Amino acid sequence: MDSRVRASIYRLAMVLVSLLLDAALGLASAQTKLDAAYTATLWGLPVGHISWTVELSDNRFKAAARGAITGLLRIVADGRGDVAVHGAMSEGKPVPSLFSLNLIAGKWSDDVRIVFSGGKAQEHVAAAAVKANPDQVPLTDANRVGVVDPMTALLVHIPGAGAIAVPQACDRSVAVFDGHARYNLRLGFKRLDDVKTDEGYQGRAVVCSLKFVPVAGHDPKRYLVTYLAAQHDIEVWLAPLAGSRLLVPYRVTMPTPIGMGVLQATTFVSHPQKQTP
Repeated sequence: MDSRVRASIYRLAMVLVSLLLDAALGLASAQTKLDAAYTATLWGLPVGHISWTVELSDNRFKAAARGAITGLLRIVADGRGDVAVHGAMSEGKPVPSLFSLNLIAGKWSDDVRIVFSGGKAQEHVAAAAVKANPDQVPLTDANRVGVVDPMTALLVHIPGAGAIAVPQACDRSVAVFDGHARYNLRLGFKRLDDVKTDEGYQGRAVVCSLKFVPVAGHDPKRYLVTYLAAQHDIEVWLAPLAGSRLLVPYRVTMPTPIGMGVLQATTFVSHPQKQTP
């Protein structure tokens, strides 16, 4: 297999597996814990898995996720990743304080650490060596203001009372900084659907379209960037996190040049926790 094709397959697979790793975590005023597991498939065949734990308390949150390439895809690509975030809540919205990500794929690795303070990504370390690229869109200091990390990016908090699996959940655009690049994730309502997990949640989910819009820190000629920016059929399914007013990713579908990629929850179990004095 051509090395460029192999690299493209790997990157697209990592995007699929990382969509949940890059997905949103947060909390409302609640005490609960989510244990979730996801399987990634291409052509209907398993190619990756993710375990995801979220712990929510009155005004703090912490979460951790771990994913790896599995199955037939390991013939051409092998990789794993860990992501973590913690922070506080402000007026019902998550405010991250520290985000970290570590990806390893053969001899390549990426190690990112972002510290948030005062509404800005004040400090970040991206350990992956990056050669100077004259085609790269400059990343300015202003690009770090008013952003969230990838793990908080798809958190959907529904204010008020009543149902939270509502079309308004998709009415948003999120500014994201991942330590290398700045981009927007634009959501739009598509439909409501009913889902049934092998273990855990059964009920209504909100299906949103998802559009990737690069802003800065990227090479506009890079294949993965242009491919993702051109997609109009990416979907994210959001399900309620019991004990909170949050919706979190339950399923993600994304077209790839070699078939439809699907990230699907197989376990989605919420455990209410005892209040602490």
